[in-house]
Amino acid sequence: MVMKLNNHTKAYDEAKKAYAQVVKNESSTPEQIEAVWNTMQDELVNSLTTQITQAVQTQNADQTILAARGVNVLTSEETKFFNDVVQSDGFTDDIILPETTVDRIFEDLTSDHPFLSEINLQKKGLVTRIIKSDPSGAAVWGKVFGEIKGQLETAFSEEKVTQSKLTAFVVLPKDLDIFGPAWIESYVRTQISETFAVALENGFINGVGPVKDQPIGLIRDLDAAVSQTTGHAKKAVTGTLTFADSKTTVKELSEVMSYLSTKANGKSVKIGGKVVLLVNPIDSWGVKAQYTFLNANGTYVTALPFNLRIVESEFVESGEVIAFVNNRYDAYTAGGVQINKFDQTLALEDCYLYTAKQFAFGKADDNKVSAIYTLSINTPEG
Repeated sequence: MVMKLNNHTKAYDEAKKAYAQVVKNESSTPEQIEAVWNTMQDELVNSLTTQITQAVQTQNADQTILAARGVNVLTSEETKFFNDVVQSDGFTDDIILPETTVDRIFEDLTSDHPFLSEINLQKKGLVTRIIKSDPSGAAVWGKVFGEIKGQLETAFSEEKVTQSKLTAFVVLPKDLDIFGPAWIESYVRTQISETFAVALENGFINGVGPVKDQPIGLIRDLDAAVSQTTGHAKKAVTGTLTFADSKTTVKELSEVMSYLSTKANGKSVKIGGKVVLLVNPIDSWGVKAQYTFLNANGTYVTALPFNLRIVESEFVESGEVIAFVNNRYDAYTAGGVQINKFDQTLALEDCYLYTAKQFAFGKADDNKVSAIYTLSINTPEG
């Protein structure tokens, strides 16, 4: 069982919302982004410190009881690793976290953050190229001794990958001796997973591409010219969604499905059960209210046609819906998580500061993987 430090303070939740508002505003300056990012990190550390201190003070140190209450039962490698961290008052050298800890970070990313789960985030080794295949051309009929090389070349393609480095700050209290290795592992892992999750979600939605050392987000136009200063431009709006009534909703969403069911090259693609509507939390309940009804059994039912799912993200502009096919976006984290001591001038009272680094990549298969729609819901008065 895994201990979860996710009962965050209201101050952290508010700081994360403030960061999302600033970072998705393309007119925000680097200084403004840095300021809200630092505030969010400070509140995350405060939140985790509060949670872990309270838990240590109230929980019995017995391994069986800790496991029953959700604390990690560490592997022998992890126990040695984090015991060394405690005894050395922090990470003494540039090191790589144990692979099992990295695996749990990845599990936290996908289980605690619905968008990252829907986008089919995968954990890979360091990759420099992706080989893709077109299933319709990978197998062909022909004469027994006929030429197939040219046919295979059209069925498979290779794409070079430009990975971006993702960096998170890790703060450890100087009085580590009051914490055990399991708590330190969870403390470090939760900081990394929460910070990485925020950055990955924003990158996979709004990232402008390699020009800014970011993924290419769902809202970006892969066919438009790429600016050497601002990266990939935002897509034009494809249409409007009103969810006005049942017939209108079916018609509007059938048009969404029709648009997404063809690739950029005009070939059809199966998307049943794979389409997600990404909305800002502010708009989520307004959308759900439009297709929630009372059935014959007196029970309220909330359901969209075509097995569509609504997922909330603070990194979506309010008043917009991003529709996307969840298995047609390449989203990877790559390599181990490297911990480095942060030796630049940054005073944190009673804390040691480190950076955690990993590589990530994100890009849609083509320009028809996603579409942006304007959300226009008329709320009845009274």
